[in-house]
Amino acid sequence: MPNSTAKTMVESVYNRLRTDIIDGNLTPNSKLRIEELRNHYETGASPLREALNRLAGEGFVTVEGQRGFRVSPVSLEDLEDLTRMRILLECEALSESIKYGDDEWEAGIVASFHRLTKAEEHRNKEFSEWEKRNDEFHEALVGASRSPWLLKFRHILYEQHKRYRLLAILAHDKTRDLQAEHQAINDAAISRDVKAACKATEDHIMRTLRTDEEVLAKLSSSDK
Repeated sequence: MPNSTAKTMVESVYNRLRTDIIDGNLTPNSKLRIEELRNHYETGASPLREALNRLAGEGFVTVEGQRGFRVSPVSLEDLEDLTRMRILLECEALSESIKYGDDEWEAGIVASFHRLTKAEEHRNKEFSEWEKRNDEFHEALVGASRSPWLLKFRHILYEQHKRYRLLAILAHDKTRDLQAEHQAINDAAISRDVKAACKATEDHIMRTLRTDEEVLAKLSSSDK
């Protein structure tokens, strides 16, 4: 098999596995059986194992020695640690972007926020589109950071946080106004107010933690 074809197969199964883990189609801590996955994703064992090892390196999958792979578990302890680190890196990248961002950076935020606002009207029916536009908005906010390493690790944490964010959204927290949270971040960033932008970002990320505390407590009790 040509190298380019093999790489394409690995990339394809990697993306599909990763999406299914984030979306909860492959549930936390579930066993990832190679033969079942081969049939489901219609791929060979070699590209599948390579994709799983890549996902393990990113923290989405755990390796059990010679016993195979599992979807990484979710827990309140993990979310608390993830939340703390995400706030640190998100605010650092946002601060840099506010400092260095030009008119094009501002325009990117305004445009992505407008698209996200439009998607908010149909979030429950078209969640995948809302999630895509949500990603674009948060990426636009940090787009003027000059540190490739900061953006790389910030993105890793952002992707890890998606599993927990989905849990929070599925919990239908009626006390939460996502549109207002995004509006606060948008306004502060455009106003070049670093302190307000970081505070709004921290509040936004912490709301997911607060919502998920109850969700994860229920999951933990059901496992006992």
